[in-house]
Amino acid sequence: MTPLPITDATLTTALGAGLDAHLAALQAQRCGLTPVAFDDVDIPGWIGRVAGLETVALPAALADYECRNNRLAWLALQQDGFAAAVQAARARWGAHRVAVLLGTSTSGIYSTELAYRHRGPDGALPADFRYAQTHSTASLARFVSQALDVTGPSWVVSTACSSSAKVFADAARLIAAGWIDAAVVGGVDSLCLTTLYGFHSLQLFQADICRPWDAHRAGVSLGEGAAFALLQREPAGDRAPVGRLLGAGESSDAHHMSSPHPEGALAAAAMRQALDEAGLAPGAIDYINLHGTGTPSNDAAEDLAVQSVFGTGVPCSSTKGATGHALGAAGGVEAVLCLLALRHGLMPGGLNVRERDPALGVNYLLANRSQPLRHVLTNSFGFGGSNASLVLGAA
Repeated sequence: MTPLPITDATLTTALGAGLDAHLAALQAQRCGLTPVAFDDVDIPGWIGRVAGLETVALPAALADYECRNNRLAWLALQQDGFAAAVQAARARWGAHRVAVLLGTSTSGIYSTELAYRHRGPDGALPADFRYAQTHSTASLARFVSQALDVTGPSWVVSTACSSSAKVFADAARLIAAGWIDAAVVGGVDSLCLTTLYGFHSLQLFQADICRPWDAHRAGVSLGEGAAFALLQREPAGDRAPVGRLLGAGESSDAHHMSSPHPEGALAAAAMRQALDEAGLAPGAIDYINLHGTGTPSNDAAEDLAVQSVFGTGVPCSSTKGATGHALGAAGGVEAVLCLLALRHGLMPGGLNVRERDPALGVNYLLANRSQPLRHVLTNSFGFGGSNASLVLGAA
């Protein structure tokens, strides 16, 4: 593929709001996870909760979209001059030539959970409940399109944890086809009761903190987050981009509803496709941001997949020990974290490891490493075997 400039990016997670907050947290190896304290949830575990989200107010023109997920999206859009950058792209290309392509897993389902608590005697939901603007998966892209005043193609991908990585590939295809000139990509997912209790029922959300690549890892720590990146056909004037999209790979192994294929064969295929699109050999990758959920089966399968493509030499780590697993937003969050890694020559060490699993063979970093980086790869593997890998390059 033709390399695409990523002219701007931002993210908001439990580590903070904006790029500077995340860089400082990564450099300090700070963990954003805290014991569960959300609504009336009564299960042990750790979550990555965005601070101050309850007090975020949407502008009056967007009040119909009021819900936790859209407040999180709005908060993120206000960071790092991102909204202004999109307005510049709108002026440059035209509003109809700027797409909004986002990923989410549960969207604003928390608003429905709250509405169910206030049903009438006949079971009717409250009159002020707006499913289409809140719970509906598509509402996220509609909200962001209106917030940014762009009218290009707009959709939401919901393929579990690969959602907001796959939209980078969607944007590349639309630009290559001549349909658009720029795209806002990324994803937003917020905490809700359905995911917390749902992952607990699957025995994936455990009392212990998320420990990717630890010998005694037990499960995920769920988080929330919003990440946005602006891809454009050409760089924005003489301003250097924050990075480049060099290649994307997608596959689906359909092995099991919630467990990965134990050998990770099609996860490896996604990585190889991303490398082929980028025109790079495996040895050209300087760092891999692993999907790294901290569950026994996911880490083991990904370890085998990475080894089959890269061997055991490339430095790797998972950042979910810092942010938690942001589900549909995870791919976008980790892509933006990789842009920070490229810009600052920082390979973040994985957090919370007490005893490195000797059965896993990749070069997993336990401490930060600093060196110039040219090319990085990030993996996002979702339920049902939906796999996505992105190769990103330095500006």
